[in-house]
Amino acid sequence: MIRPFSKFAAECQKQGAPERRTGAYTRVCEDSSTGATQLLTAAAEFRTGSIKRDAASFRDPAGHVYWQNDHVYRTVMPIFASAFDEVRQSNAIENWMSNGILWPEQRVDKNELGEVGYEAYAVLKHPVLPLITYPYEWPFPLLKEAALFHLDLMLDALSKNIMLNDASAFNIQFNGVKPVFIDHLAFRPYVEGEFWQAHKQFFEQFINPLLLQAYTGIAFQEWYRGKLSGIATGDLAKILPFKRKLNWRVGCHILLQAYFDKQTISAVSKKKAQRAMPRTGLESLWRSLRRWIATLEDGISITHWQAYRDTHSYDEAALSAKKTFVREFISKTQPELLWDIGCNDGLFSLIALEAGAKRVIGFDNDHGALAAAFNSAKAQNGAFTPLYMDLTNPTPAQGWCENERLSLMQRNKPTAILALALVHHLAITANIPLPLIIDYLLSLAPRGVVEFVPKSDQKVQAMLAQREDIFVDYHLENFVNLLSAKAKIVSQISLAEGGRVLIEYTHKK
Repeated sequence: MIRPFSKFAAECQKQGAPERRTGAYTRVCEDSSTGATQLLTAAAEFRTGSIKRDAASFRDPAGHVYWQNDHVYRTVMPIFASAFDEVRQSNAIENWMSNGILWPEQRVDKNELGEVGYEAYAVLKHPVLPLITYPYEWPFPLLKEAALFHLDLMLDALSKNIMLNDASAFNIQFNGVKPVFIDHLAFRPYVEGEFWQAHKQFFEQFINPLLLQAYTGIAFQEWYRGKLSGIATGDLAKILPFKRKLNWRVGCHILLQAYFDKQTISAVSKKKAQRAMPRTGLESLWRSLRRWIATLEDGISITHWQAYRDTHSYDEAALSAKKTFVREFISKTQPELLWDIGCNDGLFSLIALEAGAKRVIGFDNDHGALAAAFNSAKAQNGAFTPLYMDLTNPTPAQGWCENERLSLMQRNKPTAILALALVHHLAITANIPLPLIIDYLLSLAPRGVVEFVPKSDQKVQAMLAQREDIFVDYHLENFVNLLSAKAKIVSQISLAEGGRVLIEYTHKK
């Protein structure tokens, strides 16, 4: 009996339909009269009592991740017991955790997971991550950091006779802008002479997206989001500029690999089986890739908004007033998780951290601004993570059963938000009506600060110069009336006569 799926067996019986196992992690009920089948185990619905299996945890037979109340558990299945024990006989896991390289784990009694734990060899307990992010939400410098981090981890692991099972970018999360590895079952004993089986995956999920943006100036995020396995080497080879194809690294790792990818699996496997890969060969390859990645620079040119702090519309007094308003809001509310929506170069995200916010996630869709935000976050070494996000087309739920990778709103919600210099972009550039913008902001958090930029502002004037002004309801009085109808306005200041206005609000009780 497979205990975790007993609920679904009972459901089949209730429907009067036989239960049929289709794979390690799914079951269906079959209607004998019609032959139709009903999938019962959508990823988000693996439940036994209060225990819920994580929506993305179904591909690896070595173990699964579960949620119980506000705790995260990981089962280690008997099939992986030998490798699990051998790896933990060394001090590698403890060292990585103590150095912040590996997310903490604690081995606990299997009974903590009830019947789910009965079938496991061991159960690990982890602290909850404040927010899971995906590689296609990372700006260029974050993906580059993750790639270098992954190579460093592989090199260190190999020196301890440990190999990583795969090279999934989804196994890395960020504490501020510092990467941390979260897949505790990715480590197994190294086998002398083995090839790097994750070579293709590492290129598709790390190197190819970086090369796309570095060598073509095309942002990788939308492409990556469209194919969760990453950017195929063959696809990248087709669009690289000719001069880039003359680079020996591109020729060796991209063009040649694209050629091999066209061959049959049996032909490639036969060539691999002809000789072993020495340990020194793996080390040399990984170090070479590390040097290459370290040289890559963002190929998207500096933008107008990257220089926002130097060219914005505030005079010194207005900027000082804005900083004070934000600082006082944060000092008063002390948010556990703050979203800075339209974070730009991260100035106010860092002010929020200084004022008492525990963690800040910044969102922007301008690559130049995000690069500046990353540099600021790295210099401060704080709990600020800048992410790429287009609010008019945010990260959707996708993958298997549309539950494998969750939408932004499904993963977490902040305790407070900053929406500074945002509303006019949504309203005028994206044609989002003010009532919808307000509803969206209020749905995110119980409190926040929003900035209204009037039509008289030079930024808005520049936007309207390139299109017809159809925004008859875009004015401060209407915005305040709409907001006050659904939220309590706590305080409000004008940064200049007839200019920008900051409003602190909270949900009505």
